[in-house]
Amino acid sequence: MERFFKLKEHGTNVRTEIIAGLTTFMAMAYILFVNGLFLGEGGAGIPNEGVFFATAVGAGLVTIIMGLFVNIPIALAPGMGLNAYFMTVVLSSNGAITWQAALGAVFISGIIFIILTVTKVRQMLMTAVPQNLKSAITVGIGLFIAVVGFKLSNLISVSVNAGTDASKPIGGSGFNLMLSDFFTHKDALLALIGLLFIAVLMVLRVKGALLIGIVVTTLIGIPMGVTDLSGLTHANWIPSFSNLAVGQLDLKGALHIGLFDIVFIFTFVELFDTFGTLVGTATRAGLMKNKEKGEKTIGKAMLVDAVGVSAGAVLGTSTVTAFVESTAGVEAGGRTGLTAVTTGILFILSLFIAPLALVVPSAATAPALIVVGVLMMSQVRNIEWDDFFEAFPAFLTIVLMPFTGGIANGISAGIMSYVILGIFAKLIMKRDVKIHWLMWVLAIIVIIRFVFLGSE
Repeated sequence: MERFFKLKEHGTNVRTEIIAGLTTFMAMAYILFVNGLFLGEGGAGIPNEGVFFATAVGAGLVTIIMGLFVNIPIALAPGMGLNAYFMTVVLSSNGAITWQAALGAVFISGIIFIILTVTKVRQMLMTAVPQNLKSAITVGIGLFIAVVGFKLSNLISVSVNAGTDASKPIGGSGFNLMLSDFFTHKDALLALIGLLFIAVLMVLRVKGALLIGIVVTTLIGIPMGVTDLSGLTHANWIPSFSNLAVGQLDLKGALHIGLFDIVFIFTFVELFDTFGTLVGTATRAGLMKNKEKGEKTIGKAMLVDAVGVSAGAVLGTSTVTAFVESTAGVEAGGRTGLTAVTTGILFILSLFIAPLALVVPSAATAPALIVVGVLMMSQVRNIEWDDFFEAFPAFLTIVLMPFTGGIANGISAGIMSYVILGIFAKLIMKRDVKIHWLMWVLAIIVIIRFVFLGSE
């Protein structure tokens, strides 16, 4: 083990790596409970057992591969934001897009990712898109996830005034967002308790705060009558393989329904999310001290990440991606792939707690989504708000995601507005604005998207 992972060379040992792997697992295990909210029977429609299996096995296998073949302490699992987009794609299509076809789109986006990584176009795209837009995408997705959390928890509800014409714009109709009556709706009260509890744990810097919060909130929900334990009466604690979504992706259906738009967004969002996570975590782990060696390592990690996207789709889950929570393990001393292997094994072993995971109410998991939104919101500080040329595209990117319920709309608006403003800034103000040629390509793709496919 010492020789394989080069522990001494990285200044670590087996005990430290295993503890770091457990720490990473605790920090990101909430995805086992949360992913079903988006992809399960209450969201995109995939069988709940199938979502749990795909989440646990997908995260476990790809993380182990990352540890064995790249030897870095980075764990992967179905990504937040992309699972929300997956649900949006299915539900907003009014039945035209099945979850099987959406899985097909994820699979093909993974193949495209592999090609982009091998040809190094992926790295080129990272340079092409301005840093302000990258940060705005992260912030916008965070707000999108937070809004989903508020809705699922019933902390926020939508009221419609009598006689309202639903066809009119929101501003001129009787649609109103309002806080729920916590003492009338038990699920909303439980969610509020859970949200405050998780917030306290985060302030106290408790490791695994999200997971602990979900478990404690679920337990509090038992006497409140929100958590239903009836499913545990005849539960089978041996992993069941009878109701899975493995191999049910529909490639033909994805192609038939208009593959381009969906695959583009899956690929685009994953592109920036993964890059930042990989580089940031690798830097914290000290893997970028030797720039040439570090970049080579990141390149290998990107390839594993790309393979994980398609592998996750085959198993029955949305995009598997590198998790920023891996930094928790790095802070605990993790420096090699042994940390990742430990985390991966724990994810696979979690198959034995599937019956418990399936009784967790949405009121217990929704607060975790809101907190994730808070964490992703932190990127807003990296946007140059004093420069309107940078601020306006970033603003549109951020607000259109939660306001229109579409991640694609925010990204599209950000790209188009940046290119348009850049043209005027160059021609009239003679400002030295550098618009990468790939941004022009992306702008053309956005125009084609709206002309032929419309908005989400």
